[in-house]
Amino acid sequence: MKLEPSNKAKNIPSTSQWISGIGSGSWFHISKERKRYRIKRFSKEGDLECDRVFGVEPEDFDITQSYEFTYLSHCKECTIIQNNKTYKFLADGY
Repeated sequence: MKLEPSNKAKNIPSTSQWISGIGSGSWFHISKERKRYRIKRFSKEGDLECDRVFGVEPEDFDITQSYEFTYLSHCKECTIIQNNKTYKFLADGY
């Protein structure tokens, strides 16, 4: 059974997106940092589970355009779909 999103805890940024999992789920937030991206993952209760800087391939991701976090996304790798194109974000050092 997939877990539906709960109300966002106050510390979860308003632009965060929910990814439901079987029995669990997480909120994901992305922000631009120079030529890289910071992605934070929060539990449904609002606990910060990870906070890392990521590189992206291909490099033409545009954070100002609509996007959707999707599977597979975790603390070392995240996947985002934008304009029917898949972007892989890899944490620095991995």
